Amino acid sequence: MSQNVDKEEMVKKLNETLDVADPEMFELIIKEKNRQSKGLEMIASENFTSKAVLQALSSCLHNKYSEGLPGTR
Repeated sequence: MSQNVDKEEMVKKLNETLDVADPEMFELIIKEKNRQSKGLEMIASENFTSKAVLQALSSCLHNKYSEGLPGTR
């Protein structure tokens, strides 16, 4: 029974939105988004990322990673 409770807690945690999981970081992101949309940045290398790119960066593709040197994994 303990494993079911642990699994349920884990699933619950994995499905939390950022505003629940880390309210401070959520607020910082909101403030930064507002700063960027209301301010004028005079740095030529800065730009806005498209919604499609942001969605791809925030996808399940980030769940995968590799460690070690190529050929030795």
